[in-house]
Parts: sequence; C-alpha cells; structure tokens
Amino acid sequence: MTQAKRTIAIVEDDSLLRESFRETLSASDKWTVTGCYGRAETALEGLQKSPPDACVMDIQLPGLSGIQLLRKIKPLCPSTQFLMVTVFEDTDRVFEALAAGASGYVLKRDIDAKLLESLDDVVAGGSPMSSGIARKVVQHFQLPVQLPVAAPSEDYHLTQREKETLDLLAKGYLYKEIAHELGVRMETVSFHLGNIYRKLHVRTRTEAVLKYMKREPEAP
Repeated sequence: MTQAKRTIAIVEDDSLLRESFRETLSASDKWTVTGCYGRAETALEGLQKSPPDACVMDIQLPGLSGIQLLRKIKPLCPSTQFLMVTVFEDTDRVFEALAAGASGYVLKRDIDAKLLESLDDVVAGGSPMSSGIARKVVQHFQLPVQLPVAAPSEDYHLTQREKETLDLLAKGYLYKEIAHELGVRMETVSFHLGNIYRKLHVRTRTEAVLKYMKREPEAP
C-alpha cells in the first residue's frame, strides 16, 4: 500500500528560494505542499485554516519575524513541526527559536543538501540542526558560568553506546549519519534513542542534548 503523503507549508520571503523549496518538496514522494507564503501575516492566516504536518520557515521575514510568527502559530497548530531555516548562527536566535516551539534549526547554506532528510528527522521525532548550530548549543552549556550542575545521582545510567549516540546527536548528526558513524542499522539507532529519551525523561533530540550537557561531569 502506498503511504499517504504528509502535508507541508513554506514560509520564505525570498521568492527564488521559496520556489526551490516548493519544487524539491513537490518532487518528493513523501510531501504535498499545501501553502507557500512570503510574509508572516499571510502565513498566520493560512496555517490556521489548514495546519500542515510540517512547515519550513525562514527567521528573517518582512514585518513579523519567523520567531514572532512561531510564537503566535505554535499554540494554534500544536501538531505542526516547524523547521527553521536561516543565515543566522548566533546563539540567542537559536534558543529563541527553540523556546518558541521550533523542532529543528538548519542554516541556509546546508539546506539544499539536508532539506528532505531534516524533514524526515523532524516528523520522526528528532530535532535536526546544522552541525555548526549544534556545536554552539553544546559550547553554550559548557561555559562554567552557565553550566548548572546536576545532582551526583543524575548520571542517567546510559550505556557506552547510548553515550556515543548522544554525543553524535549533540554534534548535529542526523539519524542516518549516526548509523553510518557507529556502523549499525537505523533500527539500532532508533532503539538507542528510545532508551536515551526514556532514561533522560525527554521527548525530543534538543531536550536530550540540553539535559545531558547539564549533567555532572564524570569522575576521571
């Protein structure tokens, strides 16, 4: 039986890039584009009328920014997964986007190669990030002045392979890349991630990485 396509909307003010996204997604056997918007204000109305499964959203938009739009639309479309695409690498915007409800954060320089794979990751429950962005997240939580230390008992009892999987998540690797790096199948990666999420009491990749980075450093 052919699997039903998922629905997706595009919010991007650059008409050429917006059309590029539309063509790529329309050519996929997994996605149906239900809306293309050049401004946050029109997207806000359109997304409410027909919430898609996922949405690719630029941060820098005329009028309301993508982050401002996300703050407004996420409570109205709680099941929609938002993948932010941007040229911005600064930590403040990353955390603003994640706090507003973004499921992933990919730089525009990476998006041509990673659009479809990142969206697969998002709907599978992951939080794809460009490797440079993931590194900034990790570095942010490694700063001694900002690093909350967990209680000694919070070692989460992760196995060595689960720690290796989580380290690769923190570096921005997608599930397929983790499987390749560890020399295992995708099903094995999913199994490890399920255990990681359960042990850390989290539901997303971003929550897992952030919580793990807050742990007390292991004794040498």
